[in-house]
Amino acid sequence: MQALLRSSRIWLALIFLAVSAQLSAASAQSAPATELAWQKVITQQIQAFRDRDAKVALSFAGAAFQTRFSSPEEFFAVIMGSGYAPIMESQSHSFGLFQKIDDRTVAQLVRLVGVDQKLFEAVYVMGEEMVGWRVQGVRLAYSGGVGI
Repeated sequence: MQALLRSSRIWLALIFLAVSAQLSAASAQSAPATELAWQKVITQQIQAFRDRDAKVALSFAGAAFQTRFSSPEEFFAVIMGSGYAPIMESQSHSFGLFQKIDDRTVAQLVRLVGVDQKLFEAVYVMGEEMVGWRVQGVRLAYSGGVGI
């Protein structure tokens, strides 16, 4: 039951972030001047993907991902083949709104400038594990337009 409630809260937070991004709602927390702990992990994983360093990229994924894949290369191939290439090939990223779901879970909006300056938005669900903040899941969408 708790897992169902937690899952429901995560999806509600994702919907909230999507609506907030579109409406620029003042109630969501805006990005601070310096990166927060979970944002550093997101940046490190994105950079590992850009560097094609599968081992490091997997090290920033949550425990469920780490036990699911038999090797970092398998993880990398599955992520690349599942439509997440815009993250791996991104030229830059910035942080938008975030929403704390509970003390150990955060939904974070990330804006990415991809190949040919195409713009993407990703919502990262971050969980604090024994080893620190780790990526629990990502929802990626083309946001339209081009970056400058």
